Amino acid sequence: MTADPLALYVHWPFCLSKCPYCDFNSHVRDSVDQHRWRAALLRDLDAAARESAARPLTSIFFGGGTPSLMPPDTAAAVISRAADHWPFADDIEITLEANPTSVEAHRFADFRAAGVNRVSLGVQALDDDALRALGRGHDSAEAIAAIALAQRHFQRYSFDLIYARQGQTTDAWTGELDRALGLAGDHLSLYQLTIEPGTAFHRRAARGETLTAAEPAAAALYEITQERMAAAGMPAYEISNHARPGGESRHNLTYWRYQDYVGIGPGAHGRVTIDGGKVAIQRIRRPEDWLDAVETAGHGEEERLALSAGECLTETILMGLRLTEGIGRHRLERMPGLDPKRIADLVAGGFLVSDTAALRATPAGRQRLDRLILELLS
Repeated sequence: MTADPLALYVHWPFCLSKCPYCDFNSHVRDSVDQHRWRAALLRDLDAAARESAARPLTSIFFGGGTPSLMPPDTAAAVISRAADHWPFADDIEITLEANPTSVEAHRFADFRAAGVNRVSLGVQALDDDALRALGRGHDSAEAIAAIALAQRHFQRYSFDLIYARQGQTTDAWTGELDRALGLAGDHLSLYQLTIEPGTAFHRRAARGETLTAAEPAAAALYEITQERMAAAGMPAYEISNHARPGGESRHNLTYWRYQDYVGIGPGAHGRVTIDGGKVAIQRIRRPEDWLDAVETAGHGEEERLALSAGECLTETILMGLRLTEGIGRHRLERMPGLDPKRIADLVAGGFLVSDTAALRATPAGRQRLDRLILELLS
């Protein structure tokens, strides 16, 4: 068993409503048996911890869904139980995703008391018309109030915005981005709107409705975003994530650096090194099925797969090239398989940099990352 650090992801699958662009494992329910769910999360955590006990825990991330809908004492119980299984790093990062509705925001003090020390707000826009188009349940005034409340209760906080919306101009986005910078802490997540299969937006797009900016406009908005954020001292450290030095999401860096993490809750994924090899573990996706499995079998695991060297290489490339720092050369040397000629061609084309430190995408490469990865791995 490795003594390398570990991260923990906790999935809370419930939302007040389903956003039309969202393809996450999120569900709307009339009621949730909170005591039953708390007990199941703790039992799933106990089962998941057996193969990684005693490894130092560097982060916990409550994601969803909308985990700010869970009772704060459920978060406290999970954090306490995690401490029973793993020694906490001195600077452990414990993040809670939240929606900026007043009914949730007033509970920030309770989550802080529970042990959460970082919050990530799903603001998505600072424009009321855009918020309505995105199906959000809050307006810009509520969002700004929630950000102020997060700043009051948490030393570290972040919020998300979605851009490349249909009809969005560069001037409008620049103004919105400047307002966001005036509210920001040490981190901002800025995502281009994409249409994902299975979403309401996907069904509307299939009927011919235009919901996103055209590709040339989206590219221009991306470039403006990179320039504006870098000038403000919050450059991109990942395709869609920007931070001041030291403000990066430590939990998400675990994913992008292809380090180990445990996932519990419906549909959660994990990647854990067991007996020297990386194992992919997935939990049952549908909330009620996961809950029944935990209560009958003692865990919500649905599938585990020992990953081959080729699969590990593919996942390393998929995750690592998202980072501005790229993939450390020492990591690539442990998993050979990339074609040197193909790398050389992509370097010559201006899409990759390959040196003694790392393999990383150039700005041009990051703007075409899906295509770049396909070329590199094909």
